Amino acid sequence: MEDSIAVDAARIRSFAIARNSFKPDLIVVLIAAAIFLGCAFSPPHLMDDVDAVQAQIGRNMLQSGDWVTARLNGIAYLEKSPLNYWMIATSFSLFGVHDWAGRLPLVLAVVLLCWVTVRFGRWAFGTEAGFYSGLVLSTCIGLFLFTRILIPDATLTLTITMAMWCFLRTLEPDERHPRLWATLFAVFVGIGFLLKGLIAIVFPAGAAFVYMAVTRQLFSRAVWRRLHPFSGAGIVILIAAPWIILATLRNPPVFDFTFRSMPGQYHGFFWFYFINEHVLRFLNLRYPRDYNTVPRFLFWTLHIVWLSPWSFYFPAAVRLRYTGFDRAGRTRLLALCWAGFVMAFFSFSTTQEYYSLPIYPALALLLGSAMSAKDVWITRGTKAWGTVLLLATAVIAVILWEVRTLPAPGDISAALTQHPDLYTLSLGHLGDLTLSSFAYLRLPLVVAGVAVMTGAIAIARCWPSQRLCFFVMAATMILFFHAARLAMIVFDPYLGSKPLADALGNAPPGKLIEADAYYAFSSVFFYTNRQALLWNGRKDNLEYGSYAPGAAQMFIGDADFQALWRSADRYYLLANHEDLPRIHELAGPSAVHVVAESGGKYLLSNRRP
Repeated sequence: MEDSIAVDAARIRSFAIARNSFKPDLIVVLIAAAIFLGCAFSPPHLMDDVDAVQAQIGRNMLQSGDWVTARLNGIAYLEKSPLNYWMIATSFSLFGVHDWAGRLPLVLAVVLLCWVTVRFGRWAFGTEAGFYSGLVLSTCIGLFLFTRILIPDATLTLTITMAMWCFLRTLEPDERHPRLWATLFAVFVGIGFLLKGLIAIVFPAGAAFVYMAVTRQLFSRAVWRRLHPFSGAGIVILIAAPWIILATLRNPPVFDFTFRSMPGQYHGFFWFYFINEHVLRFLNLRYPRDYNTVPRFLFWTLHIVWLSPWSFYFPAAVRLRYTGFDRAGRTRLLALCWAGFVMAFFSFSTTQEYYSLPIYPALALLLGSAMSAKDVWITRGTKAWGTVLLLATAVIAVILWEVRTLPAPGDISAALTQHPDLYTLSLGHLGDLTLSSFAYLRLPLVVAGVAVMTGAIAIARCWPSQRLCFFVMAATMILFFHAARLAMIVFDPYLGSKPLADALGNAPPGKLIEADAYYAFSSVFFYTNRQALLWNGRKDNLEYGSYAPGAAQMFIGDADFQALWRSADRYYLLANHEDLPRIHELAGPSAVHVVAESGGKYLLSNRRP
């Protein structure tokens, strides 16, 4: 009997030691680093469009010394907040101008976001639920997918998450330093404004307002005293106002409150940034309309994909307690208000797939809390995900069989279709895929197939232990993301223009023209650090700044192009394949010489190479 008691005591001690040695913060950070640090180097090159544009603006700020007004191709670019550019420029100043240096601030922000989510979950629900919350966020499809380009939304999500945690800690009944947390709330809101403007204020404030209304604290004088709203507003102004004032003064007219957005008109920075980019964009009245919108139904339901594989546990999260009697209940309620407010906001505005990124930590907290509750729907969700993995294995096997004999000459652009009307959506290029294009993706498909098949088998083998199943699901996603990175390498010539930049760098000196808007070949401008004349490219993001007094004259029409192309000077032209007939018509086929071709894009010259 005594031996049995001693054995049980030893087991209890070993279990306690194991729990104390469990480091959820470290494990999640390592998982996030394994996923996202690799993304700093793969895909190997910056992509055209927003990716290279953000990096080039950061470089322009660093080289010019003007950290107030963003510029592209010599034109003022007034529509975005500057902090993302500042971080990229700082990284370039520390490490040199490299692809990975441009991506590094975003990667570090994502890893930090995953760590903060773990800490938030541990504070609210305990160690296990905090770990699961971080695991959900770091390995969900959406966070990986929408951090492939240098947009500030993931960093904004970090500031919103910190603001929400600070808000809850400010209202915590036994919190000994509510003034500190109220101050930090305002600090993170102000930093968020410098990342993406007014929504960094609207989202935390709106979610907090809804939470206080639901918990009947909205008219509590004691609560408002803890929040210190006036001093908090002063902190936000102190952080944001210097840049706003300088940008307004340097880009007059100072104030203009016109509520009509029309081509050919210039109203200064203040009007464009606050009225056009915020108010009129929300109302879908902004000009230029260089964006599209996702149908509302898809915007909501696609979160089943973005939060996969963990979205299968949403039914378990619905069964949680959302009352304010304890810290866990209050946090769940805040997470619900947080996610609900953001989604409701965009349901009345224009939307992109990644606009809902700020709700991912809130949903991760709810899912992590549910995963630690041992609900029957967790078991059912794991079974459902195992079934999805089996189906995915079958689909990948069928695709590999169908393309087993298909050739894969050149690069993948030869097998893709063009849908330019979809490219204003962040995932618009998915519509370009054809069956024959998968012949170029055999290796990524094999790796993805191994990942999903191994995951399905491992879930079946680990079935009695849900915790082991969670680790299997996370490991499956890590391997699957590696397959996605391999696929991005295959798409590199199509989504970027680095080979054309290399060819231009090795060609004899000459002046550069681009046959489209700046974004179409932005990676060439980054890798060569050159400006170009834009042929029929006075549109989209550079159109407004081109009408500013003293703006660089970088835009030409057909007659200008013909005159320049026929001159004695050497000119180079960046053009897409579909532009060739028009180019031959204006310049004559004998005067158009191919310097390089990659991804369905060309570098042409009016002189033989």
